[in-house]
Amino acid sequence: MRRISTWLVIAGLLLVLGVANNAIWKKEQVLESGREVLLELRPVDPRSLIQGDYMQLAYAEMTLPDEANLESMPRKGTIVLALDADKVGSFARLDDGSPLAENELRLQYKLLLWSWGPRSVRIGAESFLFQEGQAEVYADARYGVLRVDETGGSVLVGLADEAQQLITPPDE
Repeated sequence: MRRISTWLVIAGLLLVLGVANNAIWKKEQVLESGREVLLELRPVDPRSLIQGDYMQLAYAEMTLPDEANLESMPRKGTIVLALDADKVGSFARLDDGSPLAENELRLQYKLLLWSWGPRSVRIGAESFLFQEGQAEVYADARYGVLRVDETGGSVLVGLADEAQQLITPPDE
């Protein structure tokens, strides 16, 4: 009996490691081959007493579907963003599977249903962690910079300023 439980523990460990490594590999693929897009942010307070310094990201309304679309959206899916010449994305339509124009891309979303309030949509990373003491560096962030693959999977790679330049903290 002890031998069986040892093998079950090993099999469980291998399964957990396999799933974790697969998720990491998929994110690395998005980083390598994904298309860069900037999503405009709403102003937020970049502080957290429990987690250290971080910025809670709130995407601008032009990036999100309007209230009328929220009612008909499934809990998970993809939306289509239109990109301008500067790679700034704005909501174009719900994804119906039709071919995309050259300036469009798919972005996965999750619809959150709250019993006590309005529905909300998550379209990517919801927070950006940075080193303690760097809040002032990121305080002027106006865009979230994402890499997005063909299926709409995304990875937040940083924040950009008003000039759409990636913000990098000064070397210590």
